[in-house]
Amino acid sequence: MRVLGIETSCDETAASVVALDGASAPEILSNIVLSQIEEHAAFGGVVPEIAARAHVEALDAIVEAALADSAVSLDEVDAVAATAGPGLVGGLIVGLMTAKAIAAAANKPLIAINHLEGHALTARLTDGLDFPYLLLLVSGGHTQIVAVRGVGDYQRWATTIDDALGEAFDKTAKMLGLPYPGGPNVEKAAASGDAGRFAFPRPMKGSAQPDFSFSGLKTAVRQAATAIAPLSDQDVADICASFQAAVADALSDRVGRALARFRKEFPDKASPALVVAGGVAANRTIKGTLEALCSEAGFAFVAPPQKLCTDNAAMIAWAGIERLRAGMAGENAAGFVPRSRWPLDSVSAPLVGSGRRGAKA
Repeated sequence: MRVLGIETSCDETAASVVALDGASAPEILSNIVLSQIEEHAAFGGVVPEIAARAHVEALDAIVEAALADSAVSLDEVDAVAATAGPGLVGGLIVGLMTAKAIAAAANKPLIAINHLEGHALTARLTDGLDFPYLLLLVSGGHTQIVAVRGVGDYQRWATTIDDALGEAFDKTAKMLGLPYPGGPNVEKAAASGDAGRFAFPRPMKGSAQPDFSFSGLKTAVRQAATAIAPLSDQDVADICASFQAAVADALSDRVGRALARFRKEFPDKASPALVVAGGVAANRTIKGTLEALCSEAGFAFVAPPQKLCTDNAAMIAWAGIERLRAGMAGENAAGFVPRSRWPLDSVSAPLVGSGRRGAKA
């Protein structure tokens, strides 16, 4: 089984071919990712119109490169899978319409994939995890805890009521004059900082409500930076270290509650696991804090390789394989309309602060 995957939900143009041969481990035959960081750096964030235009210019060549690297022809592909949401709608249109054209021309099935499902299932591609397991998804657009019970069977246990964690990192970097992308540069500055200098709040820590909040922490960072301006390099490093420590502490509290709930709801799961995915999962302080938490709670800690935590098409191709073998490829993908918002768990109610159209998922 070989699936061509296409990903254009934000500012990476990506294509990949993933194969599954019987009982053998799945294999990533190619995984091409073209970043648009340089195009957006001057604006301090992703500009949707620029992103969509860049996808149009690059995608055909990226798909050709993915097929060439995999040594698989389009005739040998069993299906085409493409991200259909959530994300920036201009980019989604480019990727999904390209996938529709390829699938129609080659007479192949088309599978519309939820970007979040790609993240949710990546640990099965890399580590062969069995259902169920717990997922912490932390990225520029999403922060949520999800019980992954099966393909297409997801229960959201917690989400952000305001900013996503990656968004908070990016905005903190911008306030401090650090370059884009914010997350890696905040982490780099924090390495030489004093995490105890600023007593930033730990949002939602101790709250019975299971969700996340980062807007108050972001405000506290701005107030601290304004109070001591102009900032020296050491001031910036100390703020970053204190911010990162507050984030790790808040995440540990939120995730700890979810681990306890998982134990109660899945008492027969002999080897429970926490999967951490999304771009923020690459942060070493956060990763170390969560690894220690899992060790104490008796959970395996699983973090896919960094190149598969950030946006990529291998996870989209793999989600397509998972849906194909589960008989859930869908019959009307040719008429599927891109969705800027597409929750994995469509049953959970929207939260206050998450917008009238639903949670930031």
